[in-house]
Amino acid sequence: MKKPTTHFPKIKSIAYEGPGSANALAFRHYNPVELVDGKTMEQHMRFSVAYWHAFRGTGSDPFGLGTIVRPWEKGKDAVSVAKVRMDAAFEFFQKIRAPFYCFHDRDIAPEGATLAQSNKNLAAIVAHAKSLQKATGVKLLWGTANLFSNPRYMCGASTNPDAHVFAYAAAQVKSAIDATKELGGENYVFWGGREGYETLLNTNLKREQDHLAAFLHLAVDYAKSIGFKGQFLIEPKPKEPTKHQYDFDVASGIAFLRTYGLEKYFKFNIETNHATLAGHTFQHEIEVAASQHMLGSIDANAGDELLGWDTDQFNTNVKELTLAMTSILKAGGLGTGGFNFDAKLRRPSIDPEDLFHAHIGGMDAYALAFKLARRIIADGKFDSFVADRYASFDTGFGQDIASGKANFKSLEKLVLTKLGEPTPRSGKQEYLENLLNTYLHG
Repeated sequence: MKKPTTHFPKIKSIAYEGPGSANALAFRHYNPVELVDGKTMEQHMRFSVAYWHAFRGTGSDPFGLGTIVRPWEKGKDAVSVAKVRMDAAFEFFQKIRAPFYCFHDRDIAPEGATLAQSNKNLAAIVAHAKSLQKATGVKLLWGTANLFSNPRYMCGASTNPDAHVFAYAAAQVKSAIDATKELGGENYVFWGGREGYETLLNTNLKREQDHLAAFLHLAVDYAKSIGFKGQFLIEPKPKEPTKHQYDFDVASGIAFLRTYGLEKYFKFNIETNHATLAGHTFQHEIEVAASQHMLGSIDANAGDELLGWDTDQFNTNVKELTLAMTSILKAGGLGTGGFNFDAKLRRPSIDPEDLFHAHIGGMDAYALAFKLARRIIADGKFDSFVADRYASFDTGFGQDIASGKANFKSLEKLVLTKLGEPTPRSGKQEYLENLLNTYLHG
């Protein structure tokens, strides 16, 4: 009997060896089977591998061709290559012990000369993926459609001034939702990569936003018609590749969804690096989404603060992740979402082993942040401080303000006759930053 092909012959399944391990190919903080509050760490973290970066990324950048060449990129035709690539991907998912993966339609299946051919290619690869999911137990966290790479989408997809392009994009998303449903995907993501403008000189902003909303309503209607129960997610990003994208950040996304009556159908897939590009912290975007019960999933990466574009690096900043994880846990978690490593190897990192090092670092950092965040929440010191800072709104006239019983006249009278001048209270930022460091560094 022929032995199955091994695409990573030198690497075994990554084991947990604890914080003291010196093994670079082992987990130091992420133990998938460790029980925390009745659930395994694997169930808590819901780690996912981004198919596009991990298995389609070549290391190319605006100044040079790709540097990363993988041995499995061979075959008699594009579909055959795609199947072998997917075999390698699922071997990686198992060895890195990731329970989920994510994809764009054109990541997993080659685009054909016609939409019909593209759909045929996608169907063939979806069937292959379904068999691999069944054999390995790896599941699909979310699917999406690539509505930004092909030149037809140079002026957007749903916001394109040409209705023909809108129709083509709708047909492509229909197939991508079908594929996601067929593979048991728990979510479906909309990232408006080119849903924006380069200049207002040739743009009717109102019509483009109307068309984007109409497109999303059509997607909601189609999902209902086929019984797709997955969560729809919006992934905000302010710019790049367009000068301005309509899903600029979580706050503008919420405003857009509410303006067009879409808020009950969508939550947010928040990416760390996109938050940075919008001028926000990762934690800020999480808090804004959570405050409106619209926190859905996380694209786990980071940007380089010295560079002004989307570098999609693996995030090992434990402080940043601990703050984010504290907000996520206090919001009740991610539901059907997870932590998807939408991150790519650096251009000189060309060895297959580098793919393991990158994901191990990211998974360990998030796992450590999860544990630190649980300690912070359990101790309650920050929560207690914040609650005390706002305590004046819990009783008396403060409670009247919060409940809507007060008015300008009643408050003016109170200040004139009783309260007088307020006494400033310190926000104690430095104390709280030092307190945070006691958790991070002991």
